[in-house]
Amino acid sequence: MYRADMTTTLNTVFTQFKENPVNWALAAVLAYVIRSYAQSSKPSAIPAKHPDVIVFNNYTPKTLLPFDGTGEDGRVLMGVNGSVYDVTRGRNFYGPGGPYANFAGHDASRGLAKNSFDMDMITDPSLAIDKLEDLAPDEWESLREWEQHFAAKYLLVGKLVENE
Repeated sequence: MYRADMTTTLNTVFTQFKENPVNWALAAVLAYVIRSYAQSSKPSAIPAKHPDVIVFNNYTPKTLLPFDGTGEDGRVLMGVNGSVYDVTRGRNFYGPGGPYANFAGHDASRGLAKNSFDMDMITDPSLAIDKLEDLAPDEWESLREWEQHFAAKYLLVGKLVENE
């Protein structure tokens, strides 16, 4: 009985294939899906990688100098009102060849306060940190706005301290 039912079913399937060529296409797609599923292996796991750890450091004007974007690691750090920010993400602006490249590796506070990007706004790194005592109230306001900009956009990586 079972054999007769199987023969009838096979005859029906073959008849359907002969009468309708769309069934061949459907069978091919079904075979492809089954084959793909059978051959698929587990996706390889991507090993977890901890992001680079950046330690909060104290930087002096002298130790800040190498971080102008030309070093081996290409990092760009900049001092703003006693804080040091990693502005590497903005290297098009602060890195070599950028419009604010003279601030890279320096305390940029005076230049930002005065909205001047000239080299004479940069204090000699071998001297004491510029106390900015001669700034006008509107210049202090400008510096605070720049500081808020950097704090919102870049990673705070350190504090600017006097040379030893």
